[in-house]
Amino acid sequence: MTRLISAGRNTVNYPDRGATARRPLPARYNHLHHRTRIGHGQAVFETAGVAVTTFHAHRTSGMLVREDADTTAAVRPGSRVVVGIGLGPLRIDAPCEVVWTVYEPRRVGFAYGTLAGHPECGEESFMVSMDADGTVWFEVTAFSRPAAWYTRLAGPVIPFLQLRYARWLGYNLRRLAAAA
Repeated sequence: MTRLISAGRNTVNYPDRGATARRPLPARYNHLHHRTRIGHGQAVFETAGVAVTTFHAHRTSGMLVREDADTTAAVRPGSRVVVGIGLGPLRIDAPCEVVWTVYEPRRVGFAYGTLAGHPECGEESFMVSMDADGTVWFEVTAFSRPAAWYTRLAGPVIPFLQLRYARWLGYNLRRLAAAA
């Protein structure tokens, strides 16, 4: 079931809360859609779903993840997280809030939206799904635009880096799920 937080609680720094759960994505943003085949079967689906919804996939892909709640539990709408990349004074922190979750028999995932202080403005979803034939997929969908001077300055480099990260996340998730 998809759970969206009420629009009345709009703490994110963009007006299109929950838009990654719908199509088309909102205009005036850069769009990202990347899909990776993870493997086959229920065990792969379950392993990948847990890795995505507990941020284990993010952590094994090199991100520092700090959560506001139990780090072993699956994410839920309203959860806050700070995703960081880099080291020491060169680390960039990206505060986010989970805006929707899906926990269904063949689809598991969530989306988080950017909060004030994030270098981008927008939303990103991470979804694991299983086709009727048992093929398991990982899908990243996002819309974003620069929110900081350095991301505006970087211009088209940022969407390129976001796609590279989506691919890297898919690769690592396939590796994690292969152990299932």
